[in-house]
Amino acid sequence: MEPSVDWFVRARYGLFVHYGLYSLLGRGEWVRNREQIPADDYAALAHQFTAERFDADAIADLAVRAGMRYVCFTTMHHDGFRLYDTQLSNFKSRRDLTGEIVTACRRRGLRVALYHSLNNWHDQPDAVAALEDTSARDQFLANTFARLRELVTRYNPIDVMWYDGWWPFDATGWRATEMNAMIREIQPHILFNGRNGLPGDFATPEGHLTAPRPWRPWEACITHNQSWGYHAGDHDWKRPTEIIDMLARCASGRGNLLLNIGPRGDGSLPEASVKVLTAVGDWLRRGGAEAIFDTDLFQFDPHVRGEHRADWTHHGPLTAKGRNLYWLMRRWPGTECALAGLECRVQRITELCTGQVISFEQRNGRVQLRGLPAVAPDFLCPVLRLECDRPPVLYLTGGMRTPRVPHPHYDPVKPDLLY
Repeated sequence: MEPSVDWFVRARYGLFVHYGLYSLLGRGEWVRNREQIPADDYAALAHQFTAERFDADAIADLAVRAGMRYVCFTTMHHDGFRLYDTQLSNFKSRRDLTGEIVTACRRRGLRVALYHSLNNWHDQPDAVAALEDTSARDQFLANTFARLRELVTRYNPIDVMWYDGWWPFDATGWRATEMNAMIREIQPHILFNGRNGLPGDFATPEGHLTAPRPWRPWEACITHNQSWGYHAGDHDWKRPTEIIDMLARCASGRGNLLLNIGPRGDGSLPEASVKVLTAVGDWLRRGGAEAIFDTDLFQFDPHVRGEHRADWTHHGPLTAKGRNLYWLMRRWPGTECALAGLECRVQRITELCTGQVISFEQRNGRVQLRGLPAVAPDFLCPVLRLECDRPPVLYLTGGMRTPRVPHPHYDPVKPDLLY
């Protein structure tokens, strides 16, 4: 029996934590590869890695305050430095940071995903040698399997095995079917992502928020700034409103947002990440959560032909759940506005952050809202809940009425927007 993905589909929002030896240099998680740092020079950093300000409880508390439901922690990145007490290598942290994270998350009811790179620049033979020599490949794969076996045996149970760094092999080269079977024998309930060459239990679009077509469970992994691991020069932090937009996009596609932060070399969290994630969590508690969690598929896509249940507005994104339509008013329209194209009857409209009932009038598919506050009732994102007589559908075309003959929903040619 395949393990259930129900909890994952409902999770919606998680915290990704990239931390490792690279954090000491403050130039990103690929720094050893990008700068071709000699092995001895990089290995010498391990003596400086004390993680004196790494606080698993603080990280888990931040996830809870942010409204997240799971944490994905980097147990070993491509540099091969383990953040746990492995018996297979001396290239590891002095503390069992992975164990601390797992314990802290479990105490707070958070699900746990463990990131582990299949590639490994430190151990020999490495992936380059594995490409060049058959015997080296056999040893390289044996070492990879041993690491994974030790990891899921030491931390049992966890919820997700989050593979990464699958260069240079495909599923056959990684013996991915055998790899997953070995792990499932130890933890039958565990979920896999698709980064060992197999599709996995869910898709992991990186750096974009695109739901798979046809739909399957998915998770968009996005950085809070522009870097996964700590980069001292990267101050390009996403604002709370940008994260709300991303959450709405994921909610409309029944996907998850896995938002990454990169602790500094000493383990402390960048203040900007703490401030922004806390602000988004406060908004979720003020009323935003209802529009984000447990939502239905409610998408539109001008790049794709076929059925569309949703559409776009100038004021902000839309999500849906059952007979409710949620309008996330990222750009407040003033005292009145209208929503057109609804193929249902609206029965009541409420602003969730304040509880205010909104006056409206509906004629055909057009709902006219009147008497709105002149100033946005929430400083981040007011949310209007439109209670309808059936599951909402929104249909508009490029014309001022719906044609009575077969027609394209959007432009009938392959759009230049794809490039």
